[in-house]
Amino acid sequence: MKLDAIDLRILEAIQADGRITKLALAEKAGLSPTPCWMRLRKLETAGIVTGYHARLALRRVAPVASVMMEVTLGNHRQADFDRFERAIGSIPEIVACWSVGGGVDYILKVVTADIDAYQRLVDDLLGRELGIDRYFTYIVTKTVKEETVLPLGSLLSQVN
Repeated sequence: MKLDAIDLRILEAIQADGRITKLALAEKAGLSPTPCWMRLRKLETAGIVTGYHARLALRRVAPVASVMMEVTLGNHRQADFDRFERAIGSIPEIVACWSVGGGVDYILKVVTADIDAYQRLVDDLLGRELGIDRYFTYIVTKTVKEETVLPLGSLLSQVN
């Protein structure tokens, strides 16, 4: 789907405020409400807008341990990757998983109640025999930056 300047204004506005009203969105996009809403629906149908979420200050709700984990599998057949990825997808404490190139196969972001809960999760992963050969744990001591808003302007200016 080819995006124009109006589509980009809509995407930037809903990234900044997922609860924006139809009228406010239309004003930011430079359209009347009905055509703006139709464009937003088209972006959703095309799979460009995949959802709307609230960003939580989790540490204000409960103590948590955030952990980054590198995982290397022992074998590198497609079936090994598929088995690992299916298992990871079913574990809610694993909030992100990236398949990466380089010296490791995956980087995971894990959020648990504490380090003991993280270790129990790792023990469970190892017990499932998912083909994990090595893993490294990095405890997050301070979040310096964690954005959910994508830099559309700078990314798309290089395409056009």
